[in-house]
Amino acid sequence: MSIAPVVVLVGPPGAGKSTVGRLLAERLGVTFRDTDADIEQLAGKPIPEIFVDEGEPHFRELEVRAVRDAAATHPGVLALGGGAVMADATRALLHDLPVVFLEVALGDAVKRVGLDAPRPLLAINPRARWRELMEARRPLYLEVATAVVDTEGRTPEQVADAVLEALELKTPHE
Repeated sequence: MSIAPVVVLVGPPGAGKSTVGRLLAERLGVTFRDTDADIEQLAGKPIPEIFVDEGEPHFRELEVRAVRDAAATHPGVLALGGGAVMADATRALLHDLPVVFLEVALGDAVKRVGLDAPRPLLAINPRARWRELMEARRPLYLEVATAVVDTEGRTPEQVADAVLEALELKTPHE
């Protein structure tokens, strides 16, 4: 028998998946897990080094494995890397889970992530690359999403509230 996450967060870099995920986990009285951290632990190196040393296809294979494991064993809040939805296998895994797409505007994402952040796919011309990634990924985020929460003009606490409301989740204190 597998254990499913209470909430799965998807979205582009800078959407606030990790920050909001930690807040949600705290409010729900569960643990938080980030598949990017799982990948780094599995590979024994940071994600930028995986891209440089083994390439993006190898990273994506690790990512599918990490999501598969986390989706089957983590009963808390789960944040996926921005590109995890690109894999058919990952989208299939998310089909019956409570997935929230954290939507973020380019300007907000850049403020949160910064243009100098060590993100391999945003290394060259980050604004243009971010737009390209969103054009390719947005339909996939929407495909897997149970709910969409716009982060624009909201604090992480307000986004967490909106996620709880969108999924009709109750905190232990309610």
